[in-house]
Amino acid sequence: MKQARAWQRMLSGRRLDLLDPTPVDIEIEDIAHGLAFVARWNGQTVGDWPYSVAEHSLLVEEIFTRAHPAEAARWQLAALLHDAPEYVIGDMISPVKAAVGPGYGALDERLTAAIHIRFGLPAVLPPAIKKAIKAADKVSAWMEAVHIAGFTQAEADKLFGKPAPALIQNLTIQLRPPMPVRAAFVERHAQLLSQM
Repeated sequence: MKQARAWQRMLSGRRLDLLDPTPVDIEIEDIAHGLAFVARWNGQTVGDWPYSVAEHSLLVEEIFTRAHPAEAARWQLAALLHDAPEYVIGDMISPVKAAVGPGYGALDERLTAAIHIRFGLPAVLPPAIKKAIKAADKVSAWMEAVHIAGFTQAEADKLFGKPAPALIQNLTIQLRPPMPVRAAFVERHAQLLSQM
């Protein structure tokens, strides 16, 4: 029986093996491009453009940095890359992840480890950093739910927890076309790498 193809060709020309990803096959431009075209909330958001995972990742990194201003640039980079595997596996909403089962989590972990190693991070983040990034992710999800995904504030509070006002003060949800978001993601990645 012929084995199914388990790799994807990237625009950079790299072939990323999804079952055994290696750091040498990962390029930030591929990640940024893919994430700029992946819609959060399965595209169920208001506006002329889908809210992309790249835009979400920029927001999560900003929230993480606000909440933990003394953390090193490497952990800010980890926050920026927290959903990076979605450049090849897409953004599945939590109910779909639960239905798919443990295989999704294992694939996500393999890709995350390769991405982290590629950019000088530990394959597995320290638990405290992972928890802090997850908290920033929940704040972002709350903002997205209330501002662009049609949730009431009470629903968002119940699902994601009410964020501290200081964390979201003067933050806005941006809806931009893919190319400017891609460029912003690559630029922020370069800034953080230069500080490491």
